[in-house]
Amino acid sequence: MGYSVSINVTHLQEKLNKSLKQAVDHLLDQRNSNGFWEGKLSTSALSTATAIMALEMIRRDRQSKIIAFNTAEFNADELSSPIKKGLHWLSENQNSDGGWGDSIKSTSNISTTMLVHASFQAASQNKEFKEIKQKAAGYIKKEGGVPALIKRYGKDKTFSVPILTHCALAGEVDWKKVQGLPFELSCIPARFYKTVRLPVVSYALPALIAIGQVGFHFNPTRNPITKLLRDWARKPSLKKLISIQPENGGFLEATPLTSFVTMSLAGMGLSDHPVAVKGLQFILNSIREDGSWPIDTNLSTWLTTLSINALGDNLPDENVSELKKWICDQQYQTVHPFTNTDPGGWAWTNLPGGVPDADDTPGAILAILKLTQSNHQHETDPAIQISLQKGIIWLLDLQNSNKGWPTFCRGWGTLPFDQSAADISAHVIRSFSAWLNSNYSQSASEQLKKRVSKAIQSGFQYLSQTQHDDGYWLPLWFGNEECENNENPVYGTSRVLLAFRDTDQSQHSEAIKGCQFLIQNQNSDGGWGGMKNAASSVEETSLAVEAILGIQPDAPELKAGIHWLIEKVESGEYLTPSPIGFYFANLWYFEELYPQIFMVSALKAAFETLKS
Repeated sequence: MGYSVSINVTHLQEKLNKSLKQAVDHLLDQRNSNGFWEGKLSTSALSTATAIMALEMIRRDRQSKIIAFNTAEFNADELSSPIKKGLHWLSENQNSDGGWGDSIKSTSNISTTMLVHASFQAASQNKEFKEIKQKAAGYIKKEGGVPALIKRYGKDKTFSVPILTHCALAGEVDWKKVQGLPFELSCIPARFYKTVRLPVVSYALPALIAIGQVGFHFNPTRNPITKLLRDWARKPSLKKLISIQPENGGFLEATPLTSFVTMSLAGMGLSDHPVAVKGLQFILNSIREDGSWPIDTNLSTWLTTLSINALGDNLPDENVSELKKWICDQQYQTVHPFTNTDPGGWAWTNLPGGVPDADDTPGAILAILKLTQSNHQHETDPAIQISLQKGIIWLLDLQNSNKGWPTFCRGWGTLPFDQSAADISAHVIRSFSAWLNSNYSQSASEQLKKRVSKAIQSGFQYLSQTQHDDGYWLPLWFGNEECENNENPVYGTSRVLLAFRDTDQSQHSEAIKGCQFLIQNQNSDGGWGGMKNAASSVEETSLAVEAILGIQPDAPELKAGIHWLIEKVESGEYLTPSPIGFYFANLWYFEELYPQIFMVSALKAAFETLKS
C-alpha cells in the first residue's frame, strides 16, 4: 500500500511519497507469520557474560554433587558447549580499548567489562584467552575498578550489587565488598514495599531475593538480630521467588536478571532448586546461533503498537480485526506478582515475563483506537470498550502525587527508574485525550471522564514543572552515549511535544519553547542526535521532525531534516539502528525496528503536512 499524490506536486513531495511508500512496505514486511511485529533486539556482551556465569555456576555445583554424593552424571556438554561458544563470541567482540559495551555498537563501560572479565576468569582455562583477559584487566584498572562501578550507580543497588556478586562468584571480588541486600523484606506484604524503601527498583524483586541470599551465604551479617531474621527468611523468600517466576523461567524475559538469580542459587549449592532449573532452561533457550545472548527476548507488544500508530491508514484493512484482538489479548487480567498492580495494563511483550507499565499501556490504547479508526467502525465494540476503560483506569490509578506517571508502580520514588518521567507522562496524556475524543468514551460515566480530564490537566502541570530552562525534557528509558550524563533531550522533548500536538495545544508557550530547543539542536547535516553535535541518527531525526511538524510546521529547518530522512531511505541506511535504548539502569540496547517505525511515522506526518 502507499499514498496517491496529485499531478501538480513539488519535487520534494514526489521524493517524500516514494520514500514513504518504500518505508511503509518494508515495515509491513517485518510482521511475523501471526501478523504482529516481534523485531530483533541487539546482542549483548553483558547478557552473554551473565549467561555464561550462570551456566558455569550450575556446571560447578552439579559436578561437585556428583563427586560428593556419587549421583547420576549429567550431560556436561549441555553446559560446556554454550559456555565455550559464548566466550568465543565475547573474544571476537572486544573493543580496541580492551573493554566491552552493552551492545556491539556501544562504547566500553566498567560494568560490562567487569562482568565479561569475571566470566573469562571463571569459565576459561588459565592460558585460554590470555591476551583478551589482560586487555580487559588493563581497562578495568584504568577506569577505576570497583569504586568506579559503585560510583556509576550511586544509591541504586539494582545493578551494582548483582555485578559485584557475579565478580565475587568468579573470585575476582572479595565478598566483603558486596553489600548485603535485605532479602527478608521480600517476605512482607507487597503493599508495604514502597514504605520500607527497598534498595532496588520495583521490578528487581527476584534479584533482591537471590542475590541477597547468596551474599548472606558467603558473608553473613555480624548483627545477631539481623542474622536471626535472615536465617528465618531464607525459606519464605525462596518460596516467594518460586511464586513470581514466569512459567518459562525468564524473569522480565531478561537474560541478565534471570542469570543473576540462577548463578546466585547455584553459587550457594541450589542448582537443583526449581527456580534455578527453570532459569537454566530459559537461558539455554535464549542463546543465539552465534553464541551470544540478547538483552531481552523481544518487545513484541511495544513494537506492534508503535507500528500500528505509525502506519495508521497504511495498515491493510484485512489485518485490523486480527490486530485489535491480539492487542486486547495481551492486557493483564490478574494482579501482577512482581509489582502487585491491578489488572488492566499492558507489558512490552506477549511473553510470560512481561510486566505491565505506563508506556506500553498508553501505546496499546492508542493502537486500539487507531485500528478502530482505520476500520471505519462507527459502532463501539463492547469488549473493546471494556478493555479500553480498564486500561484508562489502570493509568489513572498509577498517577503519582507529583502528577506525573512512573513506569511500573505508584509511589516508588526513591530510585530514578521508579520515578515519574516526562516522556511516559506525555504518552499517558496522549492516550487519555484520544480516548476522550473517541466513540468509546461516550458511554463511560461522567465521573470517569472528569477524572481523565483532570488527569490530563494535572499531567501538563507536571510537564511544566519538569521542563528545563533551555526548553527540553529528559526521557527515562532512552539515552545517548555521546551526550552529557548519557541523557537524550531530543528524544524526551520530541515525545513530550506530541502530547501538546495531540491535545491541540501546539501554540502553548512551553510547546513553542520545546520546539525551539529542537530547532536549535539540529546538526549541520540536517539531522538530529541526542543533542547538537551528537551524531545524527534515524531514530532521533525522525522523532524531531515529527515533533516540529506538530508544533511549527512552517519552520524552515524542517526541509533539511526531511531531506536527511529521504536520503537515508534511498540509501537503505534507515535500516541501521542506533543504541539509544536503556534496559534497567544504564544498560544500552538497540532494536532493529526502531528506526523503521520512527521513519514511517515522521515521513507520514511530513507528507500529510505538505499535502495540506
